[in-house]
Formats: sequence, C-alpha cells, structure tokens
Amino acid sequence: MSIWFHKNITPQHLSGIMKNTMPEFLEFKWEEVGDDFLKLSMPVIDKTRQPYGFLHGGASCVLAETIGSVASALVIDREKFYCVGLEINANHLRSVSEGRVVAVSSPLHLGKSTHVWDIKIYDDNENLICISRLTVAILQIKK
Repeated sequence: MSIWFHKNITPQHLSGIMKNTMPEFLEFKWEEVGDDFLKLSMPVIDKTRQPYGFLHGGASCVLAETIGSVASALVIDREKFYCVGLEINANHLRSVSEGRVVAVSSPLHLGKSTHVWDIKIYDDNENLICISRLTVAILQIKK
C-alpha cells in the first residue's frame, strides 16, 4: 500500500521541483518511486567532489536532505501542511570517486508533527557509502 498522498506519483512528476535549485546544479535525477520509498541519483563529478577527488560528504548530505524532504512533502496534504528539516546526520562509510550514487529513502516514523527518514546511499556497485537519518517537522499552514 502506498504511503504517498497522491498515489500515482512518478519520477517524471518530481523532475520539475528541482528547477533553479542546488539539486539541479548538482545534477540530481529521480530514479524511482516505490510504494514506500524514493530513489534519487547524483553523479560523482568535479562539482560533487572534495579536493582529494572523492565524493564530498556535504554533497551526500544534500542528496539525503533532498530525498527525505521531498518524501515528507509527498506524504502530506500540501494544501494544509508544509514540511521543514529539523535534523540530519550522516555516517560516511566508504569513498567513491567516479560514477554516480543512488539514495534510497524509506520512512522510520510518519507522525502528525514529525517524520523520520532512513536514507542509504549506494555507489554503482551497490556498495553502501553513506547512511543518513533525516527528521522533518510537519507544520500547519496558517490561513
């Protein structure tokens, strides 16, 4: 059973939300929308690497924050609520210097006022390179 507010959401529906933002600059691409998960990829290129040539940990955090925040926005009724990030953590487990990485976000908690997302980032060989947890506040729109 789908957790999304709008049940027929596809990666094509999501592509326009990154226009003129950091995720567009970093060349993020929506890969898949499952019943209870999202997949978002990012290339490992000069603008996502740190000076030693490895994927920058901050780029991994931007990827994690983006996929988790969008996931929260897809769960709520956006005519009544909006969501903002409260806390993110990331453990960088191994380095990657080329190819792309894919983030997979799934819910740990979907409450009325907070969501907590488990985000795992893998390289092209499906090695786990980063694990992250994002907490998102769900706020009511004041009319």
